[in-house]
Amino acid sequence: MSAVLVIAGTDSSGGAGVARDVHTLARFGTEVMCAVTAVTAQSNSRVIAVHPVPPDTVRAQIDAALATGRVGAIKIGMLGTRAIALAVAACLPPREQVPMVLDPVLASSSGVALLDAGGREALRESLVPRATLVTPNIPEAAALLGAEPATSEEELLRQAHAWLALGPAAVLIKGGHGSGSEAVDLLLSAGGSPRRLIASRSAKTQRGTGCALASGIAAGLAAGLELGEACARAKRHVLELLQPDQ
Repeated sequence: MSAVLVIAGTDSSGGAGVARDVHTLARFGTEVMCAVTAVTAQSNSRVIAVHPVPPDTVRAQIDAALATGRVGAIKIGMLGTRAIALAVAACLPPREQVPMVLDPVLASSSGVALLDAGGREALRESLVPRATLVTPNIPEAAALLGAEPATSEEELLRQAHAWLALGPAAVLIKGGHGSGSEAVDLLLSAGGSPRRLIASRSAKTQRGTGCALASGIAAGLAAGLELGEACARAKRHVLELLQPDQ
């Protein structure tokens, strides 16, 4: 069975990061390997402390996981620093060999920065071009392009094309930070037509939904699903998390 290699930070509250990734992948019956990039102390309301893992240790974890020959997809979340982002980029296999889902984690839900300025540059220049899929939310999509957050589908589509120009095979701009009664995620692949993943907007908020979505997509890719179906299946899982009784 193929495993998903999760490259991300820990969250002591269990709401996001590696804990959420492992929970999601278990939900899909997918084996997990982990390369921890940072250890964080968090509650549901704030980030208390962040301790980046030395880049050489991050790289050693990735090399060890890849050496097993069982990694069927890679999910990248929190990176923390430029040095860690570059260390990760240096040891990734080509996406044609192992698909990679990149969730550009810039800040916590409470607004604390989780990637430094140099890390943003390294992510954009060294990791985005390697990705099978990048999954920014609306604020992240704008921030990494140096633009204002999109407020219309026309602006979202323009930003999606700008992301594709950076080199990923596809981009999924998540609509959870948008407005209106429907949350619309916009999926665009190079040379393809836009695909909209639509759901009723939930009144419930939940930390770690971005982690869950990216990990769920990686699980689908590791299982051989087509990208659009992997995205749709992962979104259904996120909607389950947002049910009032969950």
